[in-house]
Amino acid sequence: MTEEELLSRVRNEITSSLGYGDTISKQRETAVDYYYAEPFGNEVEGRSQFVDSTVADTIEWIKPSLMRVFASGDEMVKFAPFGPEDVPMAEQATDYVNFVFMKDNPGWEILYSWFTDALLQKNGIVKVWWEETEDIVKEEYRDLTDMELESLVSQEDVEVIKHTSIPQPSDTPVAVEELEVLHDVIIHRNLTEGRIRVENVPPDEFLISREAKSIEDARFVCHRVKTTLSDLRELYGDLDPEELGSDTESNFSIVSEPLARFRFDDSSVFGGMGDVEEEEALKEYWLHESFLYTDYDGDGIAELRKVCTVGDKVLANEEIDSQPFVSLTPIKIPHKFFGLSVADLVMDLQLIKSTLMRNLMDNMYNQNFGRFAVLEGQANLDDLLTQRPGGIVRVKAPGAVTRLDTPQLEPAAFQMLEYLDGVREARAGVNKYSQGMNDNALTSHTTATAVNSVMTAAQSRVELIARNFAETGVKRLMRVIYSLLIKNQDKERVVRLRNTWVPVDPSAWNNKADCTVSVGLGHGNRDQQMMHLSTMIQFASQAMSGGLRIVNEQNLYNMGAQLVKNMGFVNVDDFLTDPSQQQPKEPSMGDQIQQAEMQIKKGELDIKMAEIQIKAQRLQLDARKNEQDIALKAAELSLEAEQERPVAIG
Repeated sequence: MTEEELLSRVRNEITSSLGYGDTISKQRETAVDYYYAEPFGNEVEGRSQFVDSTVADTIEWIKPSLMRVFASGDEMVKFAPFGPEDVPMAEQATDYVNFVFMKDNPGWEILYSWFTDALLQKNGIVKVWWEETEDIVKEEYRDLTDMELESLVSQEDVEVIKHTSIPQPSDTPVAVEELEVLHDVIIHRNLTEGRIRVENVPPDEFLISREAKSIEDARFVCHRVKTTLSDLRELYGDLDPEELGSDTESNFSIVSEPLARFRFDDSSVFGGMGDVEEEEALKEYWLHESFLYTDYDGDGIAELRKVCTVGDKVLANEEIDSQPFVSLTPIKIPHKFFGLSVADLVMDLQLIKSTLMRNLMDNMYNQNFGRFAVLEGQANLDDLLTQRPGGIVRVKAPGAVTRLDTPQLEPAAFQMLEYLDGVREARAGVNKYSQGMNDNALTSHTTATAVNSVMTAAQSRVELIARNFAETGVKRLMRVIYSLLIKNQDKERVVRLRNTWVPVDPSAWNNKADCTVSVGLGHGNRDQQMMHLSTMIQFASQAMSGGLRIVNEQNLYNMGAQLVKNMGFVNVDDFLTDPSQQQPKEPSMGDQIQQAEMQIKKGELDIKMAEIQIKAQRLQLDARKNEQDIALKAAELSLEAEQERPVAIG
């Protein structure tokens, strides 16, 4: 395949893909406008122009629950071992992968933007890859010996900038060439460091083939980003603007979806530089980073390739192992890549509520200010139109001005608003209990069981969204990070995990990885868990004090740690101490004296017990002797009696 054929293939895939300038793009643009409560375009001058915020309120009410699930602790996911020999590896992988995402990258911000994109614009996209950076560090060394200098300059990443030899004075007269020489050097060291990079991708910058059901089976995906000629030259070397073609005039540039994100507070963000002449280095181009399956080498088997193009030029073309994108959606539609957003569920409710509220507000305005019937020519219209407290309307005849009655507000309108709130609760799983904002939500007649039941039912929708996020997005993201670490991190790294500095070498990990995410939401569920844990801790404490060997200190600590986490505290170590991490305590002098006294008392007690045992044995011997004496005496008496008995002679 020639470069021209590859470029043509990429252009065709971009044109036929989903996600930019099509129906999906228009739906996402509309959702953003609803989120910012932009006017609908049907407003009438002089009438109420109120816009409801149902979309924004629903999304913002759901996000705290999701962030609490995934970002409230140190372990967003856990890696499971495949055998007993993999337990230490799985524990280290769990700690290190979570560390890489949350500490090496702005994990909390990534999750927040990722979830917001999905809740608002159908699918949230993140990009994860291994990035290597080169840095030049200046180092200075003094008083090096010849051997130390040779060892230093022999390193491949070292470049000597300045070298000074200093002969050392000697106590004995020697030739100059025999004097000891020390060296002062200044070097530049080229450091190449690699790390995992995770970055949010705006939905309008992501393209995917129409037949794709997921990113994994997609024939084509693309990250389309606007960049400058200066940035392109840093990545791909010196480029001639004439070679790049007229990409700035592409049809993609007229699509309005990217503008929707900034329309709320800055409608001119893409307005250009006006009459100011644009510098060549700051000229903007569309960079398409495409990932597609194609038989580039002609062996009859399509391989995954990364092709970077700008205009009419291919800037990069290489074979890769996997695509760097991870997607999640709140409501997954079977056999389709794009799902439904929460905004899709409630946008119609925002339109209806806005219409009702506009009518209600117009009615209230008319009731407050009223309308009047005026006999033409019989009243001063300037007085009538100038409304002020204590104002006078001059008339020429009695009854020239009469007030027109405005119909009262219909109660059905308020009932309709409450009905629409109920519809939103059923669709999105957000109600007045979970919002925590309504003073009338809990009354004296509302039992705790009823509240928990209602909250649990409402949160089931949010829990399903969290499960979709966990299974379709978060788990795959962490698996990708796991695989990239094994493949690319070839140096041991010392990091602080669980308050201990430990060396981490992912190359020794198992290539297979399995991770789990625990999803549990809702104040009711959490309160119930805390109640059950408190009961278990009380039972375990009583069992330990009673001598029952069904729990130990570690079991009790685990219960307490889970209770602390359910309370919302992140660091368990601030409240509880893990028995497995405690060092054996050396006894103090007082403890040693006490132990010696106890040993002496124990010895005295042993002696007394021995004396008691000896006395008991003596008593037993005496009793046996008495029994024997009695038996002997009885035998003697019987014998004597037998001898004294008269004998009859026949």
